[in-house]
Amino acid sequence: MRRIRTDGRVRHLRANDVSSPRIAIAPAPAARVATSPGAEFEIWRNGVRQTALAQVSDFVNTRCLPQLDRTGIDIAGDVLIQFVDGGKCLRSTFMYLGWLCGAGPDGAALRASAGLELLQAFALLQDDVMDDSPLRRGRAAAHVQFGQWHRDHGLSGSQDRFGASLATLLSDLCLVWAEQMMRESGLAPEALTRAWPHYDAMRVELAVGQIADVANDAGALPDLDTVLDVARRKSGNYTVRRPLEIGAAMAGRDDLTDILGRYGNALGEAFQLRDDILGVFGSPTLTGKPVGGDLAERKATSVVVTAHRMADSTIRSQFTELMNAEELTESDIAHWRTLIVATGAADWIEELITDRLAEAIGHIRDDRIDGWAQSALADMASVCTVRAT
Repeated sequence: MRRIRTDGRVRHLRANDVSSPRIAIAPAPAARVATSPGAEFEIWRNGVRQTALAQVSDFVNTRCLPQLDRTGIDIAGDVLIQFVDGGKCLRSTFMYLGWLCGAGPDGAALRASAGLELLQAFALLQDDVMDDSPLRRGRAAAHVQFGQWHRDHGLSGSQDRFGASLATLLSDLCLVWAEQMMRESGLAPEALTRAWPHYDAMRVELAVGQIADVANDAGALPDLDTVLDVARRKSGNYTVRRPLEIGAAMAGRDDLTDILGRYGNALGEAFQLRDDILGVFGSPTLTGKPVGGDLAERKATSVVVTAHRMADSTIRSQFTELMNAEELTESDIAHWRTLIVATGAADWIEELITDRLAEAIGHIRDDRIDGWAQSALADMASVCTVRAT
């Protein structure tokens, strides 16, 4: 079975090279919020990412793959690797930043944070099954690969059901492994005890948000407030707010969870809004999914709901036809995108992203958070909301 690649640069990174936040990053002035992250911050962030991926690689190779070998599904390990190898590590970075807001560099804290990459694999695997997405990161989605394996081996029964079942079971394992990696990170038991309430809240919100998302897609078009509420629970809290709170709690700084939580709420919403823009206008190279993937899946995202609300009667009737069509061609999706632009919804969402970004930065201008951490959080906000379609 193939093992995760670790090139020499990743293999030989020392914990001190990436754990230290003191890479002379000056506190970011408010005017810097709308710009790209500084070069020094990118060096630090890439170091954290590479180390987190190497730590996940080690855990997967030593703990997860031997268990998957026993299933008899010889592609299961490769599928898992695809979901944990090469991610952006946003959630892991936010969790480690939460720690650094209250404590010094620590290899165990970074290892605990890296476990969120397995939680992300859990979420992506289930999301693709529920959305029946054909692609993930430019490759066939897990349930599609498992279904093809079923067909190639001439097994009985439905290949689609087999594929969906195996992808769901693999996601369940990732949920278990994520917590296991955190428990075995080397952090003191009392640090983990402080973190578990926030960790549990994150997992519950993620699942409840997904339930609401499925319900929204199956029912009548919801209003924007409902869509944003689901986005906060399903994506925003899970991506930004809760990881920061977990990290701060591990470091013994519960007094910072309120500040970081408010920053996380605002930035998490901006992050999901950007994701919704990409789901309609992002290129396949950037998103790893077909053009207009959210439209093809008839997802009730903030972009779709806002466009419907802002449309005149003529455009709204065309929206209804497209949303109710049995199949959508590439031409249909291109036309739908043109209609959305015509309503002004995309520009309105961009303004909302800018507002939420400024709100997030305002929350961390607090003396209890040191200058380096403020700067790093501001740079992470830019990373999460950069306009790149």
